[in-house]
Amino acid sequence: MPDAPTLHPTAIAGDAPFYLPQGGEVSLFEQAQHHRLPLLLKGPTGCGKTRFVTHMAARLGLPLYTVACHDDLTAADLTGRYLLKGGETVWVDGPLTRAVREGGICYLDEVVEARKDVTVVLHPLTDDRRILPLERTGELLEAPPSFMLVVSYNPGYQNILKSLKPSTRQRFLAFDFSYPAPDLEARVVASESGVDADTAAMLVRLAGRIRGMAGADLEEAASTRLLVYCAILIKAGRPLRDAVRAAIIEPLSDDPAVKAGLSEAIAALLG
Repeated sequence: MPDAPTLHPTAIAGDAPFYLPQGGEVSLFEQAQHHRLPLLLKGPTGCGKTRFVTHMAARLGLPLYTVACHDDLTAADLTGRYLLKGGETVWVDGPLTRAVREGGICYLDEVVEARKDVTVVLHPLTDDRRILPLERTGELLEAPPSFMLVVSYNPGYQNILKSLKPSTRQRFLAFDFSYPAPDLEARVVASESGVDADTAAMLVRLAGRIRGMAGADLEEAASTRLLVYCAILIKAGRPLRDAVRAAIIEPLSDDPAVKAGLSEAIAALLG
């Protein structure tokens, strides 16, 4: 058996990253945490959900444990397991257990990707019991007042096999994220990359054109994250069209026809 891993919070309390509020989400998060209510964030990839949670954890002065959910994620990955350390078998807490013990925030990103037994583990923490049973150790952990559970997913990727049951969704408060309004998004791009306001605004207009193609030709639109990546390349001196291709066109599609269509749409906008 492998040695026990060293587990650290994914954000340090007090070190708040830049985040520009869209409207109401900051106060909702604070009220949810104060009243011991779990929170569900819905929205497309790259629209700022993870950045928002990281910002709020630092704002509230709480340790944050972030878990990127995937098909093989099990309940034991969250709660913990016995591992071999220095020739001795020891119990090692998972990120959910650590967050409960420390009264921090556990953030499960793309929770619908996890196996079904994960949601079963979450249920006792998302009602008035606020407990985490650890069957292997015989412990019954009661979450302290500061503990908060936050989950997110992208509704655009939902299907019959990967969705949250209504009985699970209705355990959470929810906030529907979208891409920021153009003026706010331009401010985010400029702040994160260091490009001038005109360049940031141009990239946001470009994203708006591409987002109009999402659904028919594209599985997903250009995210705010990709705009920031593109702006970073431009700030570093890369030619505009090369930066757009590397940071936007190529990440969005492998289909030659779709990429050609994106290039034409972008060329028409850039002139």
